Amino acid sequence: MKIDSISIKGKITEFEISEKIFSSDINNKIICKVLYSQVTNSKPRLAKTKQRNEIMGSTAKIYAQKGTGNARHSSKKAPIFVGGGVAHGPKGNVYKIRKVNKKEKKTSLISAISQKTKDKNLIVFDDIDGKINKTKEFNNFLKKNKINNALIVVDLKTKKNIYLSARNIANIKLIEPHYLNTYDILKYKRIMFTKSSTKELEKGLLKHE
Repeated sequence: MKIDSISIKGKITEFEISEKIFSSDINNKIICKVLYSQVTNSKPRLAKTKQRNEIMGSTAKIYAQKGTGNARHSSKKAPIFVGGGVAHGPKGNVYKIRKVNKKEKKTSLISAISQKTKDKNLIVFDDIDGKINKTKEFNNFLKKNKINNALIVVDLKTKKNIYLSARNIANIKLIEPHYLNTYDILKYKRIMFTKSSTKELEKGLLKHE
């Protein structure tokens, strides 16, 4: 399929991209599964309380089991006592990791990109050969194209040339093709590719086809 590519100076040319990646069938079920896995697995499981068996101290009964008129108790480690274990508390990093296979990740990625194409939120721009050090210069390019919230997928050469000028712009993130993921695609309103990064992505996703 053909799409318009914008140069940094505003010149528009036609560019060929793969329909298998940029305009494929959208599988929302897989997108949800991968997104849920990615968000859940990224959370640090640091909260932890000691259970009864982890409390240091004697296991002897606090008083005689019979003859006192009080309820029967075991040791001071019981959750009902101050300083005892905590019943049903957080257990730290023992939660189940939600796994997805490579095929699901690939399908999710292609579906998310295709959704951006369908919503007309996908933009391709020419590789930037010259270094842009000033934030204002790159910001003007974004403003001209009405871009204020975007994930920019860049080739290594373009990244080196625009990194300093793009890093301080709010709601703009630079990412290389091999780090592209479903969460970041959906987080930003638009997704932008350089010409070279589209070819890198196509090479990576279609290499076994």
